[in-house]
Amino acid sequence: MPREVSISRSVLSDQIKDRLLEAILDGKYPPGSRIVETRVAREYGTSQAPVREALRDLEALGVVEITAFRGARVRRPTRTELLDAFVVRSELESLAARLAAPRMTEADFDELGGYVDEMRRAARAGDVLAEAVADTTFHGRIMDIAGNATLKRVWSQLEPFSRTYITVTVAGADRQGIADLHPPVLAALRRRDPDAAGDAVCRHFADAADMLASLWTDAEPIRQPSPGRVDEGRLVIADT
Repeated sequence: MPREVSISRSVLSDQIKDRLLEAILDGKYPPGSRIVETRVAREYGTSQAPVREALRDLEALGVVEITAFRGARVRRPTRTELLDAFVVRSELESLAARLAAPRMTEADFDELGGYVDEMRRAARAGDVLAEAVADTTFHGRIMDIAGNATLKRVWSQLEPFSRTYITVTVAGADRQGIADLHPPVLAALRRRDPDAAGDAVCRHFADAADMLASLWTDAEPIRQPSPGRVDEGRLVIADT
C-alpha cells in the first residue's frame, strides 16, 4: 500500500473514531446498540476500511466490543469495571494535579474557572454533551499543565471510557452535583500546594464514585471503588 494512502486512511479513521465517540456521548448509539460498518461508511462517505480501524480503536479504549459474525456494539461495562476505572483515574489525575499546581498561572486559573462555569450552565440547561465536553476539557487541561507526556498518554487511554459511560448510561445522575465537584479542585490548585491539589482530586473521584454507585442498575452487587478506601481525603488502593 502506498505510504500516502496509508497515512490518509489513518487520519480518516481517527476522524471517524472521534465522530463515533461523540455520537455515543450524544446518545445516538446507546449502550448495547450495534454500529454497522456499512451504514457508518455510507453516512461519512468513505469505504469500510477506515470505519473498521476506527471501531478497533474504540474497542481498545473499551467503548466498543467487536464479536465475530456479529459486528460491533457499544459496550455496557459492569459496575465494578467502571468504579475500578475511577480508582485508576484518581491516582493518575492526583499525580497530574501535584505536578501542575506549582506551574499554574492566573490565566490557567481563569481558563479552568471558565470550564466550571460552562459545566454549571450546561447542567442547568440539561445539555449533557456540553457538560461532558467541559468536564473532560477541565481534567485534560490539568494534565497538559502537568507537563508529563507519559502520564497524559496513559490517561488518554482511560478517560474517554469512563467519561462516555458516566455521561450516557447512568440514568438520574445529578448533573449540577457533578459540576459542583470541580470548584474544590480548582480552589486547591489556586493554593499552588501539590499535596492539597492531589488530595482534592482524590476526594473529587471518591465523591463521584459514590454518586455513580448509588445509581448504577446492573445486577451485580455494588462494590465501592476498591480494593481501596478513602483515607484523610485520599483514595488509597489497598493491597489484596
